[in-house]
Amino acid sequence: MNRAETIKKLVLQQKEAGQFHEQVHIENNSTGHSYKTLFGRFLDEDVHFVVVEDPYIRSFHQCQNFLRLCELLVRSCSSLRHIELVTSRDNRSEGDQREWFSNLTSDLQRYKVQLIVKYSETLHDRQITLSSGWIIKIGRGLDFFKAPENKFCLGVYDMDLRPCHETNVDIVHSKNVKQSYG
Repeated sequence: MNRAETIKKLVLQQKEAGQFHEQVHIENNSTGHSYKTLFGRFLDEDVHFVVVEDPYIRSFHQCQNFLRLCELLVRSCSSLRHIELVTSRDNRSEGDQREWFSNLTSDLQRYKVQLIVKYSETLHDRQITLSSGWIIKIGRGLDFFKAPENKFCLGVYDMDLRPCHETNVDIVHSKNVKQSYG
């Protein structure tokens, strides 16, 4: 616990100085990279809303990944009031996608969290923005886990045990991001 507090103070100092940027390189087939392990320490009572931008939350396993993230958010962010998802429609499974989001909307309401789903046909980049100012950019979006070898193996439920595709995860604070439009 003392180590966690020390790390939190160090991150706060770096953020204030405009120096915090963490990059995690996930190697192909490596394990130990659940959402909680990667960025769970940024999910706390200061998070009131989350915006997830990922154009590929369409097929069943992609929607499951989003569901896993929502579970982590509900468990970790006691002040969470809404989650906004910006994604694209899948013409092949649009009805299923709509049903899955409807089910998730109902479940989240039990925890007083509103799910807002928006669709964009031009979105390409992937990122998670927390109302506390943290921005998490995952090169592959939420879908960097490989399919399990079968339905009864380690990694089916515990994502820290699931092999991953290669990708990079960048974590920065919006205070340190210079916006340029043009």
